[in-house]
Formats: sequence, C-alpha cells, structure tokens
Amino acid sequence: MDLQLHPVDIGIIILYIALTIGLGFWISHRASKNLESYFLGGKTMPWYVLGISNASGMFDITGTMWLVSICFVYGLKSAWLPWLWPIFNQVFLMVFMSAWLRRSNVLTGAEWITTRFGKGTGANLAHISVVIFALVSVIGFLAYAFEGIGKFASIFLPWDLPPEAYAVIILGITTLYVVKGGMFSVVVTEVLQFFIMTFASIAVGIIAMMRVSPEMLDAVLPAGWKNVFFGWKMDMDWSQTLGSVNTVIHEDGYELFTIFFMMMVFKGVLVSLAGPAPNYDMQRVLATRSPREASMMSGFVSLVLFFPRYMMIAGLTVLALGYFIPEMAQMEKLDTELILPYTIKNFIPVGLMGILIAGLLSAFMSTFAATVNAAPAYLVNDIYKRYINPNAEQKVYIRMSYISSVAVVVVGIGFGFIIGSIDDITKWIVNALFGGYAAANILKWYWWRFNGFGYFFGMITGIAASLVSPIIMSAYFPGVSDLYAFPALLLVSGVGCILGSLLTPAEDDEILKSFYKRIRPWGFWEPIYAKVKQDDPDFKKNTDFWRDMFNILVGMIWQISMVVMPIYLVIREWQSFGVALAAFVVTTTILKLNWYDKLEDDTPEPAQV
Repeated sequence: MDLQLHPVDIGIIILYIALTIGLGFWISHRASKNLESYFLGGKTMPWYVLGISNASGMFDITGTMWLVSICFVYGLKSAWLPWLWPIFNQVFLMVFMSAWLRRSNVLTGAEWITTRFGKGTGANLAHISVVIFALVSVIGFLAYAFEGIGKFASIFLPWDLPPEAYAVIILGITTLYVVKGGMFSVVVTEVLQFFIMTFASIAVGIIAMMRVSPEMLDAVLPAGWKNVFFGWKMDMDWSQTLGSVNTVIHEDGYELFTIFFMMMVFKGVLVSLAGPAPNYDMQRVLATRSPREASMMSGFVSLVLFFPRYMMIAGLTVLALGYFIPEMAQMEKLDTELILPYTIKNFIPVGLMGILIAGLLSAFMSTFAATVNAAPAYLVNDIYKRYINPNAEQKVYIRMSYISSVAVVVVGIGFGFIIGSIDDITKWIVNALFGGYAAANILKWYWWRFNGFGYFFGMITGIAASLVSPIIMSAYFPGVSDLYAFPALLLVSGVGCILGSLLTPAEDDEILKSFYKRIRPWGFWEPIYAKVKQDDPDFKKNTDFWRDMFNILVGMIWQISMVVMPIYLVIREWQSFGVALAAFVVTTTILKLNWYDKLEDDTPEPAQV
C-alpha cells in the first residue's frame, strides 16, 4: 500500500529525527562520568520522569500494529490479550516488586545476584546465566524491532527502499544517540516522544469519533464485539460482514477462550512474581532514587500509558470498521496489519500525518533505545569489569559500552534478517523465553534454600528448553498456541532449580541474612528470619503478603478499566464508559488508601558487591 507523504509531513519527520539525535549528543556529557551515570542516569532522575520514559518505551510500533489488529477482530475482548506479556506485571512492580528490587541498590540484574548468592562458584555460575539470558532476550527484542520497523517504514516513508534497508537505517540513527548519551539520552528523548505520541493518539481518537457514527459501527459489528466479558468460547461470528476474520480467529487459537484465559493468567502471575526480566524495565526501577519512588514510578507507568495509547488503537480500529471492510473483503489473504497504514493514508490531514508518523517512529525508537541501553550494562559491568579488567578507568568502561552497544545492535539486526515474522518472534519471547525464565526467578525471592547452583541449572535448562520449544511445537503440535508450552518449560526449569539446590550446599548464613534483612521479602524465609531476629531483636518481618495480594487484584481491575475506557469513549458506548470510569475511581481510591499511603520511605545503603 503506497502512502504519498506531503512535503510538510516529510519535513516534520526529518525535523523530529534531527531533534532526537541532537538531544542525545547535547546531554551526552552527563552520561560519561561513570557506569552509574551511563546506565542509570546517576540515580538522580525524578520518579515521574522515569515513569513517563518507561511508558514511552512500552509504546512500541510493532506492538501497536498488533493491538490494532486484535481490537479489530475481537473488539473489547482484545483488552485481555496483552495479558500474554503480561501487562499486569506493572501492578506487581507497583505493589511490592519494585521496592524489593530497588533496595538491592545495584547496577544490573546480574549484579543483583551477588546480593542473593554471594561470590562463590554457585553465585558466579548464576551470574553468568543471567548475563546469557539478558543477552538472548535483548537480541530477541532487537530482532522483533527490526521486523516491525522495516514493515512500518516501507509502507509509510516515501523512498523506494526494501524493508530491511529502512530497518538498518533507522536502527543506526537510533543507536547513535543511545550510544553517545546512555540513559540520560534515552530518558530525555523518551519524554519528548511520549508527548508527541499522546498528542497524536488523542487526535486519531477524535478524528474517528467525528468520521464514524455508532450506527455505522452497528451495521458491521458481530454480536459480542462491544462486550468486554466472555463465556466458555469466543462466540464471535463475522460471517455476515467479513467471513475471512473467522479464519483469523481459528488460526489464533482463541476459540476456547476461557481455557486460553486461564492459562494466560497462570503464566502471567508466575512471570510477574519472578520480577522484571533484565531489560529496560528493570533498569528504570534501579535508576530511581529510593524504593518508594521505584514503586510510584511503576504505578505511574500504567496511569499515563493506557488512555492515550488506546485512544489511538480504538481510533484506527473504528476508522477501519467504518471504511476499510470492502477492501479487506477483496484480499486473497486477510492482513489486519494494513489497518494502520490505510487509516493514516485516508483520514489523517497534512501536518497531523507527519506528527503521527513521527510519533509512531518515536514509539519504536523509544523501545529500541531502552533495549540497547540495557544490553551493554551486562557486557561491560558484568563481564568486562568483573572478569577481564576490574581496575580500569571509568572512561575505558564508557568506551567499552559504546562498542558493546554497536555489537549488540549488529547481532540483533543479523537475527532480524533470518526471523520468519513478527508473530514468530513475539510468541517466542512472551511464551517460550519467559517460560524458561520464570522458575529460577520466582524461587530466588521466596525460598531461602534456593542457591546459586540451583539458579544456574534452572536458568540454563529453561533457556535451552525455550530455544528448542518452537521446533517441538511446530513438529508435534501444529496449530497449538505456544502459550500451552509454558507449563512444560516451567517444569523442566523447576526440576533444574530444585535438584541443583538440594544436591549442593545452602548459601552461607551471613549472605542469606544480609539479603533478607536488606530486601525484606515475604515467603519461605523462616529459618533465616529466626537467625536475623537473634542478631537484631528489633527487626520486623514483612507481613504484607495478604495486603499485597489484595492490592494486586485491585490493581489489575484498575489497569483494565484504563484500557477499556478510551475504547468505549471512541465508540460512544456511554453506559459502558461510565461503568469503566466508576471502576477506575473506586480502584484508584482503594489503592490510594491501601497502597500509596502505606509506602515505606526507606533509602538503602550502597550494596556490597
């Protein structure tokens, strides 16, 4: 689908890219002091700035194209499907996990291992396994970004280049300002990008409301499209309007939706209990000034992200429902990812089109930039500094960070060339890779007897299983969602964790007591609590488990209300909008009283690593 851009729109896009690069270089001097400044912004940035930055990093273009396509097909029920990632991990972070993580006061997720397992052989093996996972996941995300931006740019940008060429150029431009400016550059540009994206998103939603009436929607929508709730089956029949959509529903494997939903929640809760993966999400938490601000930052992400993002998603979907169905009916194979370029081409005026495309580019650049910034922290801080050159000057580490960033991008692009599709890499990341990650990273927080050897064997077996899982699923279970491989991956990794721990000695008591006293997790820590209490009679254990679980349940309802509100607004379902708004107000009030008002104001001492 060719999109002819007006010179004004091309000028806006070029101006934006130039401004982004300029900002990155302008503030680069702040990032070159030391590794903490480069990767965590010196832990000086306000929580709300980091929250906006984190929200911008989640506003990725590939994900937006996917969300528009599922909103078109499944309507309000599509609000549940991002639980595949799961998006509600931000609620777990907000309620307790961000505070626990920030109390470690370290630079990376791999360095955190030292606070939990010490510095023995098991700890070193655990440390290496985290670095391997971080690099595998980052390269996976970069390949995902490469696929997404290539397809997007080939449709939207006016020059006749293949998708791969566009992807290499845009990734190269983004790498420039990230490499030079580190996290300061990433955060400043992401804040700018967030406001551009928010303006563009709200504008798209308003245009859809002006162009498509409720009567136009009622004429094409299947029964149940406007209902966020569901029964045992999806029960959505598009035969009367666009029969090819039924094929999409069948291929997606969501027909028995209750079973799928239960599996999605099971997997999502376990992954959330494991804490953030060692990527940009974790880096934002570690960059905050205190555990209290880490919790507030994670809550702020949900508060500022969902309404504008879903205004755009709903707007693009509604415009397609109103005008694009006749063309889609003529397609030999239905491609719902064309909804986004179709609506921009036909309904967005000159000037706003340039802003919107710049905003979508900025959304991609945010995600990519944050991912690139997270990766070299592991190569430089956790490999080069720890094992190769521990006494180098800070400028040497910064220079190695530049080299590592470029190397990771090159490898990610290489994998991008050989990946089959966006859908393939998305399913592998959210199902297989995180399935192999979950067991070891749950046990590290909640079970005192879990040790470095158990972590290493659990992670390595999990990563290995996740790499072969797609081959096994396609060979023996064709057509079955990769999500159903999660329990098997969890079992394989869990066996590695438990055997590795029980067949080797427990960690030293002093390491366990130091970790427990600093982090204060709830869970199965009774033997260590008794020893800490013996040393420090004034120590109080964490008894917030049930309050945290209640707040998580309320937070998940709070979050889903912010997803469906803008959709109901754009389709002008006022009664449902009112119900969602009431749910938002009630859950916000509960969280204010039972979470925000009870946040502890504790700033940890520097970690001994």
